[in-house]
Amino acid sequence: MRVTISRKAHFNAAHRLYRKDWTFEQNDAVFGKCNNPNFHGHNYELIVSVTGKIDPETGYVMDIKDLSDLILEEVEKPFDHKNLNLDVPEFENLNPTAENIVVVIWNKMKKRINPEFDLEVVLYETPRNFVSYKGE
Repeated sequence: MRVTISRKAHFNAAHRLYRKDWTFEQNDAVFGKCNNPNFHGHNYELIVSVTGKIDPETGYVMDIKDLSDLILEEVEKPFDHKNLNLDVPEFENLNPTAENIVVVIWNKMKKRINPEFDLEVVLYETPRNFVSYKGE
């Protein structure tokens, strides 16, 4: 019997969508207002879901407090109130699109959970725009 547990979290961060090897005009044509050289911000919402077998001793798939602590350590502390382009090493050479952010978060979380568990991360950039990633 496999069950999915989920934990919601949020962080606020600024970013700029652009490619360093493109001209401003190329970046502006592709990324529009998200290419603002002065950056812009989002109130990101996050749902992290872990699927696995229920432990017969605890009745848990995973202790939700442990999942909460992992999200705090791997996502909230390093990303909250940061400029993703300038302050987060993972985006030094990676455009911080929602798609890339969700993959970075998934990779950080996957390293820290039981390898037998499946992981899905859903990232809301706005209430209407969101991405999800379950791994390859």
